[in-house]
Amino acid sequence: MKAQDVVKRSGRADTRRARAGKAEAAARAAPAIIRPVPLLAGTSFTQFVNAWNLEQNRSTPDLHLRMARWLDACWIRGDRRLLLMVFRDAGKSTLVGLFCGWLLGRDPDLRLLVLSAEASLATKMTRNVRRLIERHPHLQHLRPKRREEWASDQLTVERTANHRDPSLLARGIGGNITGCRADVVICDDVEVPNTADTPHKRSELRERLREVGFVLVPGGLQLFIGTPHSYYSIYAAEPRPEIGEKAPFLAGYRRLSLPLLDEGEQGLWPDRFAPAAVIGLKEESGPVRFRSQMMLIPAHTREIRLDPDRLVHYEAPLELREVNGELVLTIAGRRMVGAACWWDPAMGRPGRGDASVVAAMFTDDSGGYWLHGIRYLTVAEDHPDGTDAAAQLCRQVARFVAEHEQPGIMVETNGLGKFLPMLLRRELAAQGLAVAVVEHVSTRRKDERILSAFDPLLAARAIRAHASVWETPFIREMREWQPGANGADDGLDAVSGCILSQPVRLGARPTTLVRRAWRGMPGGFRADTRFAP
Repeated sequence: MKAQDVVKRSGRADTRRARAGKAEAAARAAPAIIRPVPLLAGTSFTQFVNAWNLEQNRSTPDLHLRMARWLDACWIRGDRRLLLMVFRDAGKSTLVGLFCGWLLGRDPDLRLLVLSAEASLATKMTRNVRRLIERHPHLQHLRPKRREEWASDQLTVERTANHRDPSLLARGIGGNITGCRADVVICDDVEVPNTADTPHKRSELRERLREVGFVLVPGGLQLFIGTPHSYYSIYAAEPRPEIGEKAPFLAGYRRLSLPLLDEGEQGLWPDRFAPAAVIGLKEESGPVRFRSQMMLIPAHTREIRLDPDRLVHYEAPLELREVNGELVLTIAGRRMVGAACWWDPAMGRPGRGDASVVAAMFTDDSGGYWLHGIRYLTVAEDHPDGTDAAAQLCRQVARFVAEHEQPGIMVETNGLGKFLPMLLRRELAAQGLAVAVVEHVSTRRKDERILSAFDPLLAARAIRAHASVWETPFIREMREWQPGANGADDGLDAVSGCILSQPVRLGARPTTLVRRAWRGMPGGFRADTRFAP
């Protein structure tokens, strides 16, 4: 390279450095950009709602004022996990749309995500907010300059932050929100019949909602608004142990519940729902739907055919003791004189096919029924010692029988159960249990068996159920079962088998195995009548 070329390049580099230095000095000398104070900075949400309604020549209902004040108080306190339950047709989504506009008016840099059961429901919120910004005199500065940022499912207001996400984004709960970030997530009617009418849909809804935690920024606001559509609603205040809940799904959320009628049967919005209208609504919707949608009590939107609330709950354990040389089995001080154990076999693979269920029931000396245990059996695909699925099931059943002091067990041999009784007898013998295995072929339709077993006893509240039963899927099966429906009923089938089968009465038989007899003398006894003269 020639010497003059080196000098030229060096000169250009010096020039660039000089220009960069001048620009940096000018930037330091320039006054700082002052962000304008939002017009709504000192306006509460309640004031915002009142002012907007006055602008529209209408008054603000007391119900809406109550909701607005609650949102105001929660915002000031810093509560960022909120649940607002209000009866249907109360205008709660409209009010929350105003809340979105108020938030953006106070801080245009916020990112809001609206989730609904379907995308079309979520876009209603976006359209409401868009119309509000277009018409509200204090929100005009938010209107963007480019039309493409003013879509039906998302909008971006004029803001200083350079966010990748829009100011307001609407999505259905089943839509893809991966990669989104939001300061506020509003779950508006995510629970509807289409997302809550089956166990699978309810489980899927919960999984989708858990993903919101990856979208919401730390310290962000998550607000649920809606009405319950199932006894197993995400809005339920109490956990449902039968679906594995140890705490309510929205545990820790601050709640406001506003049913149509208060404790004194007075309406919360009498101008819109007069007493005559409420009576008509009850008759039109039916008591179950009215209780769920208007009174906000989580319940199925249809009548329950087998109501688990008619079971008598108890927590007493089995007690086996010797009295006058005889073994006596009692529960809560009542002597048990009969027992029935039923196994409805299946492969026991979770989430695939029917459940494999075994149940144990006792009868006391006055004819009462005591459902003391029910177990949903599962198998491991790759068992550590290589035990096959059938052997795993039989081992679990044998342990269940021993734990519940059962003298015998009936195995339904329809389908899969044909080869299981032999394997079960082998397993019982290996564990040293003298338990009779009785094979049974069911010829009646399952619906008929379940109804004939449960209907009369539930009507008379004659079935007692141990506390452990309430922690199994059996209770959920009862709540959701309908004749002819293709729902889960394997636990119901096993318990109906216990009810319909007669207690096993075993006579003496030669055996080296030991079974403790707690039901009294199973048969007669031989007495020597050849007395000496």
